[in-house]
Amino acid sequence: MLMTQIRPQLTGGSKSELTGYIFGRMKSELNDVPAQTAAGSTLPLVDMIKDDEEAGTYNPFENRKLTHPTTDMETLVHLLKGSLGSGILAMPLAFVNAGLWFGLVATITIGAICTYCIHILVRCSHILCRRAQLPSLGFADVAEVAFLAGPEQLKKYSRLARFIINLFLVIDLVGCCCIYIVFVATNVKQVVDHYTHSYWDVRIYILLLLAPLIVINLIRKLKYLTPFSFIANVLIGAGVGITLYYIVTDLPALSERKAIAEVQHLPMFFGTVIFALEGIGVVMSLENNMKNPQNFIGCPGVLNTGMSVVVMLYATVGFLGYLKYGDETKGSITLNLPVEEVPAQMVKLMIAVAIFLTYSLQFYVPMEIIWKNIKGNFNEHQNAAEYTLRIGLVILTVIIAAALPNLGPFITLIGAVCLSTLGLMFPAVIELVTFYEKPGFGRFNWILWKNVFLILFGVVGFVTGTYVSIMEFSEHLEEV
Repeated sequence: MLMTQIRPQLTGGSKSELTGYIFGRMKSELNDVPAQTAAGSTLPLVDMIKDDEEAGTYNPFENRKLTHPTTDMETLVHLLKGSLGSGILAMPLAFVNAGLWFGLVATITIGAICTYCIHILVRCSHILCRRAQLPSLGFADVAEVAFLAGPEQLKKYSRLARFIINLFLVIDLVGCCCIYIVFVATNVKQVVDHYTHSYWDVRIYILLLLAPLIVINLIRKLKYLTPFSFIANVLIGAGVGITLYYIVTDLPALSERKAIAEVQHLPMFFGTVIFALEGIGVVMSLENNMKNPQNFIGCPGVLNTGMSVVVMLYATVGFLGYLKYGDETKGSITLNLPVEEVPAQMVKLMIAVAIFLTYSLQFYVPMEIIWKNIKGNFNEHQNAAEYTLRIGLVILTVIIAAALPNLGPFITLIGAVCLSTLGLMFPAVIELVTFYEKPGFGRFNWILWKNVFLILFGVVGFVTGTYVSIMEFSEHLEEV
């Protein structure tokens, strides 16, 4: 849409003018300056692409307009909240597909790689902010500016890069919403079945969630969802605590579990772990809102500290959960708790309520991305159009969840398809484009080879994880 808007004004103009206009428009949007002012008669004086030496005088951190900036500790708490979700309850299943000791080592290794890729993304964001003289950039913004400020032949793909990032973010977050629905329905079903002996199909519980989900997702303001976040955090914390009590009681010997699983199961492990660990969708918004953003990727830094806690906690829950339940481990470790015991029933219901409330927070981001891109088509009745979109998107997630109610392969599919691209491949591509001309790929082109490895690692995880999860779904459908 942006490209079609600017072509009539720049007919016959040079590529540098076109790029300068786009940067001018982006800068005005991010600094609350009217676009027509930035793109008016002063356009020839505005060259937004700066050499690194020239851009070094611009400090993006000093030019950020933040009403309520967050401290390092507040950002760390938000990072932990954004990364610690339902994925922790799926970690024991990941160890089923990896083995006890291999799973432990591989979880820490993948966690380190994911953390490094976040470093790449944030570092490129800082470089590009200086080159384009912009105070801050979101994930999709980083991709777009990288291509605009990169090699001449790649500039035309800048809007495509932005679109692809947003597309995968939407698919990822909508997929997570679908997983949440299956998660809630499965946990509630266990408790209801115990007391009523009805044994309804889980799809019935999924469909019963439709009405309350529609109601809660008609809330359009994020600030009104904040109390739900607080309640969900309390419930998840209490639920995980009680779950750990059950897990560590009467643990079997280490020798009773496989040290390493069969090779054909490793893609399921990869997809589940990267789904659980990857919080890249929230990283840029957290860094952009910091009082001291230079501390985000410092040493030890907010990112390193937060991700170390997350990785170790996930590895611990995965290790102990698999040690406790072995090959009987289910898609969510809460499903392994004895349903006849009241504390276990409370855990299942607490976690179900927490994930239900988290759905609305997860739903907010894809809804905002989609609505921001289509609301221009509705000159009248925008409120009705937005509410219709919200209801339609909720119905879509319920339909997908009802069609694919198997939790394990669903988690692997989302992790393999979306988070291997967003968390591994895209940061590597962005760094290659950012460093292509200046400052280059370093001695022996080590930056090039390092990023080629990350891309190939992501591609292997994408292909194998997707294939294995689809095969798991097909086997489940045949059983039904």
